[in-house]
Amino acid sequence: MGSGNARPARLRPARAIDLVREMDADRLAAEWERLEPRGNWPTQTRDFAAALAPLLSRQHQKLLGVRSGIAITALLPLCRDRRYFARWRMAGAIELFEPGDLLCADPTAADPIAAAIREVHHPLSLDRISRDSPLVPALRRAMRGRGWVSVRPAMPCPMIALGESWRDPESRFNAGRRSDFRRAARRAEAIGPVTFETLAPGPADFDALFDEAIGVELRSWKREAGSALAVDRRRETFFRRFFRSAAARGTFRLSFMRIGGEAVAMQLALLWAGQYWLFKIGHDDRFGKCSPGTLLMLHTLRWAAEQGLESYELLGETEAWITRFWTQEQRDCVRVRTYPFTPPGLVALLADGLFWLRHRLGRAAR
Repeated sequence: MGSGNARPARLRPARAIDLVREMDADRLAAEWERLEPRGNWPTQTRDFAAALAPLLSRQHQKLLGVRSGIAITALLPLCRDRRYFARWRMAGAIELFEPGDLLCADPTAADPIAAAIREVHHPLSLDRISRDSPLVPALRRAMRGRGWVSVRPAMPCPMIALGESWRDPESRFNAGRRSDFRRAARRAEAIGPVTFETLAPGPADFDALFDEAIGVELRSWKREAGSALAVDRRRETFFRRFFRSAAARGTFRLSFMRIGGEAVAMQLALLWAGQYWLFKIGHDDRFGKCSPGTLLMLHTLRWAAEQGLESYELLGETEAWITRFWTQEQRDCVRVRTYPFTPPGLVALLADGLFWLRHRLGRAAR
């Protein structure tokens, strides 16, 4: 017979684990997808991580996660080089320089993730995460007395908050810009019939249309710069895998501007969380005088507004042509680095300190 004085069972504190080692792959996939609507970026999705895997095959990898019963409440994919002093970092940050963050259902789940990061004894570098990420204060708490945490501004992501007025995007600009748009359109029409299209390819026609799009990019300055997907096979493989998965889900959008039937500008984008996420753009330099990239952007802004999407998100880096001509709105990001009181942590602190000192001396010399 049970005693009336029995004590209630004590709840065990949440603990982060390596989900890849401790969960069945199918169950992990289902839980990850269930958690995705809580994310801030499409780079937090399972499809993004799966497409990234071949680029990280030579890295140490961890998928830190927090479980509540059978449900996952937080996860963070990390990787690092195999060198002893290498830092843990957000998977894909160096390979693609896209923003990311902890994916969590509850901000309190950031604490066990931060505690697990503290216990690996290696420094951590998160180059671009959301400024308001719950992981930032969690890392500060976890590292107190065990190391240092540095939080600095990082490259933000430009964005445009859409509304009814963007159904007529030209009206959002001054008279001089509207005149530029009309002039570019006339130059294009003088070459041949101009058409715009935003497509949702299925698995059957995805590869042909994707190849046509990266062919447009290859006819631009990006070929010489080495940043065109067609000359960077590792990144081409990533984007082909990622967008093929999105096409199967019906969320991939590929837009073209054509002159006389020939594609002269393209965009590769994703519909996610009610937003238009622009990953890749390109135009054929032979048609540069009619500004095909600008005209296609006007088309996709109009299209996104007509679909009732909340925002138009320009991933990648903030560039002068974006802030000068299109928007000064942005999603702020920070760079977070931890320096545990361990040999790898202290080596990382020394390396970053020397880099900062050389940078300051170089600026002073100029």
